[in-house]
Amino acid sequence: MIRIFSFEHWKNIVFLFLLLSQLATAQQLAEAPAESVGLSSERLKRIDKILQEYINKQQVAGSVAIIVKNGKIAYFKSFGSDDWDTKTPLKKDAIFRIASQTKAITSTAAMILFEEGKFLLDDPISKYIPSFKNPQIIDKFNEKDSSYTTKPAKNEITIRQLLTHTSGIGYPSIGSKEAVAIYAKNNIPSGIGTAHYKLADVITRLGKLPLVHEPGERWTYGLSVDVLGYLVEVLSGKSLDKFFKERIFEPLGMKDTYFYLPENKKNRLVQLYSQDKEGKTIKAETRPGFNNDYPKENGTFYAGGAGLTSTAYDYAIFLQSFINGGQYNGKRILSPATVHLMTQNQIGDVNAGRNKFGLGFAIATEKEAARIPVSIGTFDWGGIFGTTYWADPKDKIVALLMTQKYPNSVWGEMQDKFKVLVYQAVVE
Repeated sequence: MIRIFSFEHWKNIVFLFLLLSQLATAQQLAEAPAESVGLSSERLKRIDKILQEYINKQQVAGSVAIIVKNGKIAYFKSFGSDDWDTKTPLKKDAIFRIASQTKAITSTAAMILFEEGKFLLDDPISKYIPSFKNPQIIDKFNEKDSSYTTKPAKNEITIRQLLTHTSGIGYPSIGSKEAVAIYAKNNIPSGIGTAHYKLADVITRLGKLPLVHEPGERWTYGLSVDVLGYLVEVLSGKSLDKFFKERIFEPLGMKDTYFYLPENKKNRLVQLYSQDKEGKTIKAETRPGFNNDYPKENGTFYAGGAGLTSTAYDYAIFLQSFINGGQYNGKRILSPATVHLMTQNQIGDVNAGRNKFGLGFAIATEKEAARIPVSIGTFDWGGIFGTTYWADPKDKIVALLMTQKYPNSVWGEMQDKFKVLVYQAVVE
């Protein structure tokens, strides 16, 4: 006999289905058997072997790796030492200087304000930070004394160009020779190890300095996202650290991410390493004007491009919120439409190396997916001290590999091997 359900009965079934769906997206990241999410636990052991080899060869002191698939932690391990001298084992909850991984969080903060109608992506930044009005471009540059001439830019810098690194703003230290020299002369910091500047002062000075090229002309890695950090302060009326805490960290449950560490967490900051001329790993020495342990200071400079510290687990939460369409553990920070916007090619025919660039992330192209086994559309970035991440919306993978060494001649190889090792473990 065929049973015909009433409308009220169907309504209850639909309600139950929606409730179960909401509960599923409200779950926190928790560990689960690899096979339950389509990974091979036997194949994941290959990661252990390779990461341990880098430590045995003293190419890195230690590393933390985490793999999340389908919202479950399938792999989360630490290897090696936090401090070679004290033989302290590196723990999974170690706090790392994440440097440029800060950029994605600052970009997210800006897009939260975008969703509130505070600005449009193609607004000129000078509308909100007047020192960027009437930008100039470097015309001739004299290496001997860092003097230069300029010519007027044809266009103003837009907020979209800041998010995509096509603004023409360069970088101190690692940028072009022109940018390095001009920024040094004008006391523009990179945002790492200089805790006692003021963001408003630095960005206002930066706005008066010449660009390295016409806005929108090409992709140039630089202080664009640091400018966005100040934009967040201007539009929200809050310091960047407070905005991060209230609008991103607390809603998502990111409990270990800070510009400057509270006293009870300073002992979890990982020792920073470097390498000598022969490539041998050594402890990083503090240079004049640069404190390696800047996260332990009582700092005032909130560098949106480089200043944060975090754990592998905390940053995995942040990335999982994007895989979930802008929410995590029942808290929404962005809409699915905005997440889609941020993770699409926003630079057209311009290239960012092998990849394209979205609003805060590099976006894997067909060329990149042919080089290494990530899905087209995977978004990623990393930090100069040896941290890297990616999120793959197609395969529902979030992965991070965290070390703490700069410079590091094996870091590029190590990142690529880790990606290979993650995807070779996907069996369904």
